[in-house]
Amino acid sequence: MPQGRNRDSRLVRFVRDENGAIAIEFVALALPFSMLVFAILESSVSFAGQQVLVNAADNIARQFRTGQIKSSETNEVKLRTMVCDELKIIVAAGCPGLEIDLRQFATFEDAAKLRIKYTAGGDIDTSDFKVDPGPSLSKNTLRLFYRWPVMTDVMRKSMSNIGSGYTLQFATVTWQNEPFDD
Repeated sequence: MPQGRNRDSRLVRFVRDENGAIAIEFVALALPFSMLVFAILESSVSFAGQQVLVNAADNIARQFRTGQIKSSETNEVKLRTMVCDELKIIVAAGCPGLEIDLRQFATFEDAAKLRIKYTAGGDIDTSDFKVDPGPSLSKNTLRLFYRWPVMTDVMRKSMSNIGSGYTLQFATVTWQNEPFDD
């Protein structure tokens, strides 16, 4: 048998041989499938964290609105502890990455002008955040920010919206306090 003919028959056998084709197809599909699964899981956990944050803001705002928590009894440490107690089911102890801004306004229009500021590095600017709730019948805004860590290394770059692989989660509530005894 001539040398060229032998080479041609090996090539034909190689092309027709389907052993290992499934393994190659699996490898070709495994990476995109894994990325999709990680993206779904990461998004779901992040969404659950966002909902817990919103519920915490609503619960704490209701307590201020009804006078269960008095402005004279509130300071930054106490408010942070209250928020962390609400978030403890889904965040690490001590609530690393939590930022709180609670302030009173003369009108709802003034409250609507409040904006989120960012630093040059892309993180939120917390330099003017304070805890200053108002008395009975005052208008207040509570803003909670949480730097949610993106847990999957593969997804960190595409899913984070602030620096260092974090997603900024945000909840805000604006209300007028009910008439209660200060």
